[in-house]
Amino acid sequence: MPRSLAGGDLAVPEMAQPYMKKDDDDEDVEYSPFFGIEKGAVLQEARAFHDPQLDVRRCSQVITKLLYLLNQGETFTKVEATEVFFAVTKLFQSSDAGLRRLVYLMIKELSPSSDEVIIVTSSLMKDMNSKTDMYRANAIRVLCRIIDGTLLTQIERYLKQAIVDKNPVVASAALVSGIHLAQANPETVKRWSNEVQEAVQSRAPLVQFHGLALLHQIRQNDRLAVSKLVSSLTRGSVRSPLAQCLLIRYTSQVMRESSMNTQNGDRPFFDFLESSLRHKAEMVVLEAARKITEMDVTSRELTPAITVLQLYLSSSKPVLRFAAVRTLNKVAMTRPLAVTNCNVDLESLMSDQNRSIATLAITTLLKTGNESSVDRLIKQITNFMSDIADEFKIVVVEAIRSLCLKFPLKYRSMLNFLSNSLREEGGFEYKKAIVDSIVTLISEIPDAKEIGLLHLCEFIEDCEFTYLSSQILHFLGNEGPRTSDPSRYIRYIYNRVILENATVRASAVSTLAKFGALVDTLKPRIFVLLQRCLFDTEDEVRDRATLYLQTLSGEVPIGNDEKDAKDFLFGSFDVPLANLEASLRTYEPSEEPFDISLVSREVRSLPLKEKAAPGKRPPAAAAAPAPVSTVDAYQKMLSSIPEFSGFGRLFKSSEPMELTEAETEYAVSVVKHIYDGYIVLQYNCANTIEEQLLEDVTVCVDASDAEEFSEICSKPLASLPYNSPGQVFVAFEKPEGVPAVGKFLNLLKFTVKEVDTTTGEADEDGVEDEYQLEDFEIVSSDYMLRVAVSNFRNAWENMDPESERVDEYGLGVRESLAEAVNAVINILGMQPCEGTEVVPKNARSHTCLLSGVFIGNVKALVRLSFGLSGPNEVAMKLAVRSDDPEVSDKIHEIVASG
Repeated sequence: MPRSLAGGDLAVPEMAQPYMKKDDDDEDVEYSPFFGIEKGAVLQEARAFHDPQLDVRRCSQVITKLLYLLNQGETFTKVEATEVFFAVTKLFQSSDAGLRRLVYLMIKELSPSSDEVIIVTSSLMKDMNSKTDMYRANAIRVLCRIIDGTLLTQIERYLKQAIVDKNPVVASAALVSGIHLAQANPETVKRWSNEVQEAVQSRAPLVQFHGLALLHQIRQNDRLAVSKLVSSLTRGSVRSPLAQCLLIRYTSQVMRESSMNTQNGDRPFFDFLESSLRHKAEMVVLEAARKITEMDVTSRELTPAITVLQLYLSSSKPVLRFAAVRTLNKVAMTRPLAVTNCNVDLESLMSDQNRSIATLAITTLLKTGNESSVDRLIKQITNFMSDIADEFKIVVVEAIRSLCLKFPLKYRSMLNFLSNSLREEGGFEYKKAIVDSIVTLISEIPDAKEIGLLHLCEFIEDCEFTYLSSQILHFLGNEGPRTSDPSRYIRYIYNRVILENATVRASAVSTLAKFGALVDTLKPRIFVLLQRCLFDTEDEVRDRATLYLQTLSGEVPIGNDEKDAKDFLFGSFDVPLANLEASLRTYEPSEEPFDISLVSREVRSLPLKEKAAPGKRPPAAAAAPAPVSTVDAYQKMLSSIPEFSGFGRLFKSSEPMELTEAETEYAVSVVKHIYDGYIVLQYNCANTIEEQLLEDVTVCVDASDAEEFSEICSKPLASLPYNSPGQVFVAFEKPEGVPAVGKFLNLLKFTVKEVDTTTGEADEDGVEDEYQLEDFEIVSSDYMLRVAVSNFRNAWENMDPESERVDEYGLGVRESLAEAVNAVINILGMQPCEGTEVVPKNARSHTCLLSGVFIGNVKALVRLSFGLSGPNEVAMKLAVRSDDPEVSDKIHEIVASG
């Protein structure tokens, strides 16, 4: 707290007003010093910064108000921000320490433009070399926040000195600034390695912590360097508990990336993790236990970590109990038997005052419990549910659903519990979670169908949520006619027609019609009920009733028989609604009617299919991109060819792809050069027969399977002597900025001339010949550049949240989770970040982070969350953020069509 603001200086009469009205007899009135602040008035007060004799107390109050406005989301115009910035810079003439610290904060918040930064650079550099350590530390933080790469070189010497400063506050400030600067200027920060290494050996805990974080960031793209760093530090040179936690994380990362086998051989890294379980700092012990539980270890190696966590379950500190039970909850998902020894301690936590701890304890018990303990757990949970919030109730409901699928014979007690929960008070999300769970149990456990449907029918008798009523009616229409006694549900359905709103009434009419269509014995009774619906006040209800009556009675001819009518009314709609909507939006009214048959039937959430042929090894998931020098060389070469000089900037060049088998008479590979509106195929040809000379070498490309591409020109090779490589080019035009894909068939044509190997002379007459090459494809990943980001989390948060697109996909049956991860990485062609492409053995869930640049130079980030939803059935949640929302949609389309 600045000195001038300490002791309640802000609580002056004009600022200290109650911000919450309370009863007169309530003595505890809360005050806010910022109640009623307006931007215009505060900007007027900022004129005090120009006074010849500065009032430190008043200036501090004004800056505090400005900071409050900025942090509340108030936006300043360019003119206002500039005026405030220049006014604040005048406060550097004051020597008051508290005011100076507020000035630093204000400059950071205003984020001045490059031409304004120069104004304060000299003042900040002066403070950076001040004798006052507090000035130095804050000046370093501010300066590194506002300067660009050109100014960084001017202060680099001072920053390197600050890193090894004796004052830990100054050293930490310089290290933290280095972590931020490394994102935009990694090459500059790499030059500080020696100073940062010295900081890692510091006795100050925070300096060692920040030094280790920066040193790892500098070396993170060099696996060998990171491994050496971890190996040197695990010998005991780290004293700071925070740094020790970081080291544990880096150690587990190195072990995961190197796929180290912990069952045999030298295990210094695992021994370090195990020794950390005996550390005196609780945070270190918890971090080590958490990392060990995440690894693929034997039961014997897992036991020490579980034992430590079990001890913390009975700790007097809530945070330790929470951390321990949360970790055990994750372990129970994959190795429930390992946690069973903790069940007694977990049961005692069910009555914990902290509801988060109690909820985690219950869900953990549900995962580790056996069939005989299910009824007892359900009874205990019933008394517990009324005391927790909806968000915790949802977690419990999901855990019960998983337990019921695990022990299907216990479905009666589970359904009774869920049904009772439906009758209790709760919000929409909670009730939806229960309904979804009952629907899942009905779908997965045939014996539970009739009981579950009756529970749902009883719920819609008093359901306040239109969405849930409609969902249940739809499900009832699909499942009810196939039960032993469908007539028992008609009363519940028709009650909705009488008592509910128009939306639910329309859903009930459709459900009645399904029963009439699928159950012949009920059709006369259904006709009577539908005829009553013809007098409804809502036209949607009347229209549906009319359609169903006429269709079921045969008055409207649809197809050849009654089955066609049923399929028309209740069959699955084969056109995705999203595609239909998009087609309708682009349809322009004309004499030609809208043709639904032209709408794409491609569903976005199709299961992914592996494109690699059986027996072929898939390409590496994280193949390094072509070096920049190679791309530049391609750009220079293609620009020098007149036919391609007008194509613009080359976006990407692929790795060479072999089109011939090894040791054949001719060797041909292809490089795909990607432009915004063109594709140039470069065929690298080599003649391996000494007695032949090839002339007029061309490649005939059949692009009939690549409809979006049209060939515009080609550049043949005049001569191809023995052992002298040459290139043939073929260029295609495609829609600009569109990731067009297709298959290309290739045929090498040439004229063969015999060569006298003694003289090297070729015959004048030649013979035309051809050679069949392998086919290849232009795929979606060809339009994505692999570009890494140094800090994925920061990059993700800096992306516009409005560009985020999230969807879920079923990937079908896979050999392993790792195989599914690699398949998606290959389809997208993006760069894995932070080693997340490596999936731990026996993992049932995994998160992979990807980054790249899409064609058009659009940055894109992807979060992939994988999970096993059944025996080798992999489900995936895909979240995308990019500079252009359309690109986010395109990435989803690529995955859906993959």
